[in-house]
Amino acid sequence: QVQLVESGGSLVQPGGSLRLSCAASGRTFSSYAMGWFRQAPGKEREFVATISWSGGSTHYTDSVKGRFTISRDNARNTVYLQMNSLKPEDTAVYYCAASRGPATIATAAYDYWGQGTLVTVSS
Repeated sequence: QVQLVESGGSLVQPGGSLRLSCAASGRTFSSYAMGWFRQAPGKEREFVATISWSGGSTHYTDSVKGRFTISRDNARNTVYLQMNSLKPEDTAVYYCAASRGPATIATAAYDYWGQGTLVTVSS
């Protein structure tokens, strides 16, 4: 069992930056691939970024490439999402998730989910 708690969401102006954190419980964090997803009001949950258990492989949805960076610290049981050059369309609740399998963009492949943290990009 893995419990995930996101933090770092806030109101930020367009062009600004935020770093989201996701703290995981359990001793086996380093064996899970981790992902970030987001859900905007009235929209489906969508994939944002994923990272392999070792951190050696990452993948991003096209709309955030070059602006967002996913990373992990297995010693701290934490995964991060650094978000730069934020746009109003990035406004959403951001969720982290853990997968026993390989890093993937598929929502259904993730076994554990956090409760989410709200990011609002507005002037």
